[in-house]
Amino acid sequence: MPAAERAVAAEAGSPRKEQALELFRGLPARYDELSAALSFWQDPRWRRALVSEIAPAPGQRILDVATGTGMVAAELLARAADCTVVGLDQSAEMLARARARFDAGADSGRVELVTGEAESLPFADASFDALTFTYLLRYVDDPPATMRELARVLRPGARIASLEFGVPSRPVPRLAWRFYTAVGLPVLGRAFSREWYEVGRFLGPSIAGFYAEHPLGAIVEYWHAAGLRDVRVRRMSLGGGVVMSARRVDAREQ
Repeated sequence: MPAAERAVAAEAGSPRKEQALELFRGLPARYDELSAALSFWQDPRWRRALVSEIAPAPGQRILDVATGTGMVAAELLARAADCTVVGLDQSAEMLARARARFDAGADSGRVELVTGEAESLPFADASFDALTFTYLLRYVDDPPATMRELARVLRPGARIASLEFGVPSRPVPRLAWRFYTAVGLPVLGRAFSREWYEVGRFLGPSIAGFYAEHPLGAIVEYWHAAGLRDVRVRRMSLGGGVVMSARRVDAREQ
């Protein structure tokens, strides 16, 4: 997408985006702890698997999209000495929490935090050696276009990996997932705060609705259409989490 078109898209906004911003505005203070607890401590495990898929190396410049409070960015820095990470998020509240995480540590000079949107990245083509994104595609209006924009900033041969919630495919785990997302998450969320209750009430229908519109096979095709190859899909925790990874094509494959 040309720069002028990306700027127009960024200004336009959308009800989906505004809903996401409002939903997560009150969560950052306890986000790391509660997101782990409400996933039965699977979320940290999924994030580690996400980082393993791109195998960060020393000297790389890595973009972490939808960085939130910086959990994946911190894992990237821990895995590879001398790599640098640019963390991008549209939520000022989440980025403030990420800044608090890194400003107090030895890694502050290796992290740059940027306010921005995945649909309109403020970076030149082929700017990064690797890219991660987490819980993103449900919050954009055009997942195929967003995948093309993410691929745009990758250098040829660079790795890209994502983490999204999933819906278990087998009957018994799927039934348990439906019960937990319909009943368990709202009840547990209410015990913590009104904001977490709203998130608990929102997540189940949001995840199921997303996959009804964009089945996993279709998402794989979005990645292929964006110029990504060797797409790998890894279902985790009986399908409750989905880690995907691929590489950007190089000139010989175009």
